[in-house]
Amino acid sequence: MQSSVWPRIRSLLPPTLEEFPQELGPEVDGAIVMCMKEAAACVYRGDLGRCGQLGEMIMDYSWEKLNGRNWRDVSRDWRTAYSYGCLFKVLGDCAGGLEFNKDEALRVCDMSLLLGAEIMDNVISKVIQILSDPLSKDSVETPESTTDLTHRKQKRVRDTQGNEAEAEPNGHIPEKMPRPLTPVLCANTTIPTVRCPSLEHFRQNYLIPQEAVILDGVIDHWPCMKKWSVEYIQKVAGCRTVPVELGSRYTDAEWSQSLMTVNEFIDNYILDQRPARRGYLAQHQLFEQIRELKEDIGIPDYCCLGEGDEDDITINAWFGPAGTVSPLHQDPQQNFLAQIVGRKYLRLYPVSETRRLYPFDSSLLHNTSQVDIDNPDADKFPDFAQAAYQECILCPGQILFIPVKWWHYVKALDISFSVSFWWS
Repeated sequence: MQSSVWPRIRSLLPPTLEEFPQELGPEVDGAIVMCMKEAAACVYRGDLGRCGQLGEMIMDYSWEKLNGRNWRDVSRDWRTAYSYGCLFKVLGDCAGGLEFNKDEALRVCDMSLLLGAEIMDNVISKVIQILSDPLSKDSVETPESTTDLTHRKQKRVRDTQGNEAEAEPNGHIPEKMPRPLTPVLCANTTIPTVRCPSLEHFRQNYLIPQEAVILDGVIDHWPCMKKWSVEYIQKVAGCRTVPVELGSRYTDAEWSQSLMTVNEFIDNYILDQRPARRGYLAQHQLFEQIRELKEDIGIPDYCCLGEGDEDDITINAWFGPAGTVSPLHQDPQQNFLAQIVGRKYLRLYPVSETRRLYPFDSSLLHNTSQVDIDNPDADKFPDFAQAAYQECILCPGQILFIPVKWWHYVKALDISFSVSFWWS
């Protein structure tokens, strides 16, 4: 007995074995090439259990190659092999009938998107669409996929003193949970706000002179403004595997990265807000992985004033608890930061103030300031106090234009979900 999704997934494959791509790059070991050819043959003769076993073997062997050296030295050949291993593993699982585990299949697909290379006209993403289709009814659902959201929302969480508190029905943390103090802004440092400026007005007054500005009323029509909440993200993406940054900020010694499901991230780092548990979902692939979220956003019209095409725009997701900090840094492109959920405090410094901001000397952190904005060391960084800056509290529905290479510091004042658009 096969799972209900198998016929749809089978339709994504070439009709015959002869048409199935079987060439891997020259760096891939001959034994893995033979495994791939045998796995493909298993698909077409109906031996899908063996196909899944071979896929897992290819995945495991390729994983060692991917993790045995610096990531930039990993060849595309091995990333391609890893993706084929993931595909064969999922094909075997999807044909498994009562043993089919949809969440495990999605995890394998996500690992392919995160670590592998695109294969067969992006077949992995198409498999994910089928697996994520709410109309797909499989023989057996895993405990995670059948978890009652009401039960999840009633989980007890801990405040920063370790005391337990009940999560509210909408998934947000009760107001008695400690939050960062809202900064008091000075009139002469506040970034100006304009409502729905024309393209020409924005170009002449902000883009050409490279001046920061908050755009109001521009994204009110985006579906995310009405739909997104912790509960909604759990519903559409809870079982998906994503990379999470662990630690308060990436300049801290204890900062690291880990792969986990969105539900694990929400439970351990959004709902549990003890200072020792700081995590941040910061990912440029999130919207390619999870199409339901991508369909809820748009691209700001003002990006058309850039030199590149829409495909050249990099879209990043930033999802984390109150208190999460992005240290003072600069980006190589123009940046629209759209605030969807919660508020953020931002402080911006123009490029002309770079000398007073004391960037790190290392090539890895050359775009990051050594100064801790929350606790600046006047003795070590004497000129920092003279650096001119602008600041704002970015609220849901607003977009902040950050000119290229302007320095910016960001602190989440609430549970926050932002989307940034990098464009040239």
